[in-house]
Amino acid sequence: MRIVAGLWRGRALLAPKGEATRPTADRVRQALFDMLLHAPWAGRDSVVGATVLDAFAGTGALGLEALSRGAAHAHFLERDRAALAVLRANIAALKAPATLHAMDATRPPPGPPCTLVFLDPPYGQGLVEKALAALAPAGWLAPGALVVAETAREEPLTLSAEILAERSHGAAKITILRLQEG
Repeated sequence: MRIVAGLWRGRALLAPKGEATRPTADRVRQALFDMLLHAPWAGRDSVVGATVLDAFAGTGALGLEALSRGAAHAHFLERDRAALAVLRANIAALKAPATLHAMDATRPPPGPPCTLVFLDPPYGQGLVEKALAALAPAGWLAPGALVVAETAREEPLTLSAEILAERSHGAAKITILRLQEG
């Protein structure tokens, strides 16, 4: 697994052994960022200079890809010990402008408002909805934030937000939505 584009293009990322962490594939990250950078509802400014939240971060591939492409800072939320160790190493190896929070994204303390949010939880547990319901009142979601959720292909999302795009990639589905202003 590697960073696909930007400042750290081609740099390898570590991943924990075993099946507990499911990193987003390079080709899916490429497709996702192509969509973000070229869509009329997002564009270059959705990534460049963004404050990123990568919840259920695992290896940090999504947040680190955003940083490589010009995001200003990333906050990573992860609670699995093996994933935390690998994520810490990935951040250090890239000298990434990032903050690592060892916590559950469904029970966060107050945090900074983020404009680009990645949610890639374990599939089939309704964790996208639970995380958004917890992160919003804790201040992690900026008004009008773009949220990128990765779920299982057939997993339904029950959200009251504007869905901007949905794409399936193998067993995964990427849904991009915009939170309502204010």
